[in-house]
Amino acid sequence: MTENRRIVVTGGAGFIGSHVADALLATGYEVAIIDNLSTGRQEHVPAGAQFHLLDIKDKEAFNFICQWQPWALVHHAAQMSVRLSVDDPLFDARENILGSLNLFEAAAKAKVSRIVFASTGGAMYGDQAPVPAREDDRAQPECPYGIAKLAVEHYLHFYHREYGIIPVCLRYANVYGPRQNGLGEAGVVAIFIEKFLAGEQPIINGDGLQTRDFVYVGDVVAANLLALDYPQVGTFNIGTGQETDILTIYRHLQEIIGSPLNPMHGPPKAGEQRRSALASSLARQRLGWQPETPLAEGLARTARAFQERAAVPV
Repeated sequence: MTENRRIVVTGGAGFIGSHVADALLATGYEVAIIDNLSTGRQEHVPAGAQFHLLDIKDKEAFNFICQWQPWALVHHAAQMSVRLSVDDPLFDARENILGSLNLFEAAAKAKVSRIVFASTGGAMYGDQAPVPAREDDRAQPECPYGIAKLAVEHYLHFYHREYGIIPVCLRYANVYGPRQNGLGEAGVVAIFIEKFLAGEQPIINGDGLQTRDFVYVGDVVAANLLALDYPQVGTFNIGTGQETDILTIYRHLQEIIGSPLNPMHGPPKAGEQRRSALASSLARQRLGWQPETPLAEGLARTARAFQERAAVPV
C-alpha cells in the first residue's frame, strides 16, 4: 500500500465522480475534488473531501495538482453530451482533450503514479461493432465525444511511455443511478423519472426499441476502486453485456413510480445508435470486477433517491 493516500477526483461534484469520491473517502484515501460546477452540484461533494472550484483547462487546476502532489488522478470531468459534441466539436475538444492534457501535464510534473480515466464504451465502438462489443473490437467512434475519449486514451499511453504513469481506462456503458442528471448518454433514466415525478409526459425518441447497456453507478464505483489497485496499463469495458431497449426502461420506471402516463413517441433522433452493449469478461478476468446490481433493483434505488430529493424543500 502506498504511503501517499492523496487522490484528485475531477468532476467529483458530478454524478459518477461524487459516488467515486464517497467510496475513496470510505476506503481511507485523502480526496481533493476539482469541479467547475457546470453540471455538478455542490451538495454532492462529500463532507470529508477538499473542494476546489476550478476548471480542468485552467492554470489554477494545473498548479493545484503540482502543489498537492497526489498519488493518483481519477478523471471524470468532461463535456458529456454526445449531441452537443456533434453541434460544437471545437467546444467538445477544448473540454475533453485540452482539459485532459492540462491535467496530464500537471500529473507528469507532480509525479502522479496512476490515472483512472472515465472513457466511453457506448460511443467508442460505433454501429458496425459486434454486440456486445469487446475491447479488441475496432474502436470507430462516429461522434466527436467518442473521438475525443479515444484520443485521450491514446494520450494516456504517451504519458505512460514518457513518464511512467500507469493509466487504466474504463469504458463505461450507460451509467445510471442516484444523482444522475438528464445530460449524457444514459440520461434517459433521469429524464423519465423527473418527468414522471412532475406529472409530465416523457417522450420516447422513435420506436423505443433502440438498445443500451445500463450499468448501475455503484457497480461503476467498484470498478474505479479496483482500477486503482491494478498494477499495469489496462483498458476495460464496464457494462453488463445485456441490451435493454428504451421502451422497457420506460415501462419499468412507470411501474416503480406508479405513473398513469403511458408511452408516447416522438420523432427519432438523427444519427442515434441503434444497438449498444459491452462485454466485460476482460474486466472480470483481470480486475476481478463484474456487475452486481440487477436492472430492476438499480432502477428502483434510483427512483427512490429522486423521490427523496424531490421531497426535500429547496
